[in-house]
Amino acid sequence: MDMLTPDERRVVYARLVRGFADETVAEAHRELQWTWLMAAHVVGQHDPALHFDSHRRMLTLARQTRDWGEVMGQLLRIALLPLGHLLRRIPAGNIGRATVPVTQVMRPPETVQVLIDWATLATRLPR
Repeated sequence: MDMLTPDERRVVYARLVRGFADETVAEAHRELQWTWLMAAHVVGQHDPALHFDSHRRMLTLARQTRDWGEVMGQLLRIALLPLGHLLRRIPAGNIGRATVPVTQVMRPPETVQVLIDWATLATRLPR
């Protein structure tokens, strides 16, 4: 994700968030919503505002689905977010879920990477 310019990062992030918010996705598949959010998190995690926004959205989805473990994990991540940015300790590729350690550097799952690649390509194609 370091290959994105700040402007590209914001556009790619916005595309991924639109996929998450798509009503047909929300009604049909909660797991697909999580995949869109994880992709947005991977893209946005190096921008403090986008990083916070991705965790805010994850917290909201966790509350809606009554996944209390995820709620607690998102609250912890939101609390640690400023410190991580101040210390420049943001783990590349981390999907942002409570099921993954906060400091774990990782390669995103294939489904997440496909969404990131799609959004990046769509952003870079000439109009």
